[in-house]
Amino acid sequence: MSTAQLVVQHLPYLRRYARALTGSQMAGDAYVAATLETLVSEPDTIGSANVKVELFQVFTRIWNSLSVNGKSEQIQRDLPAEVRIGQITPLPRQAFLLSCLEGFSEEETASILSVDTETVRELVDEAGRELAADMATDILIIEDEPLIAMDLEALVEGLGHNVTGVARTRTEAVKLAGSKRPGLILADIQLADGSSGLDAVNDLLKSFEVPVIFITAYPERFLTGERPEPAFLIAKPFQPANVSAVISQALFFQQSARRREVRATA
Repeated sequence: MSTAQLVVQHLPYLRRYARALTGSQMAGDAYVAATLETLVSEPDTIGSANVKVELFQVFTRIWNSLSVNGKSEQIQRDLPAEVRIGQITPLPRQAFLLSCLEGFSEEETASILSVDTETVRELVDEAGRELAADMATDILIIEDEPLIAMDLEALVEGLGHNVTGVARTRTEAVKLAGSKRPGLILADIQLADGSSGLDAVNDLLKSFEVPVIFITAYPERFLTGERPEPAFLIAKPFQPANVSAVISQALFFQQSARRREVRATA
């Protein structure tokens, strides 16, 4: 398989990481596009046996730069105000996502971020403490498989959150959200009665704004960059660290937006 083919193979996972890092499909995909532009202009950048690590290295170099080939300011201007956190995300969050969301080893994460493995451990620990602080919320789970729903419920409660209910269908989700508005939604995409978690979420978002994390056994279908797609996505079968990382990111962006709103009205 050629280097180009290997890069394409890893693009869905780079998009997942970029969207979690920025809190937006639009912004994340823009940084991925800038990464691909760099690879076209600098074809010798990738050439070792570990193409995925080198691809993430290129992305990280662009992300941490002050400009993205002249596009960084434009990317930031194009972002909705509620998801703008500033030009550069702190290093601890990058280490946290690379390790806990993308599953890179400490050595690989260190290589991507150009630090040593001890620093990676310190960064991940720091990010975990920061992201966990004051983020407990009410969570609605939309999942038709009882065992998976039970696993998710136990996991999020173990993280300090409260589960307001578990819905198996689109109709149940709307009813549960109407009785107690959640602070975050975890939604499977395919539901028991043939309805869609996407449709259920769209129904709910007509009434109130809430961060949403979608769960699917086929994440590649929603990481193409070719249509409106979820900013936050968990793949089945999921690992606890993946769920924890994505929930932390979604709540991080929500709380940052609220803090900005408070400052704007002060």
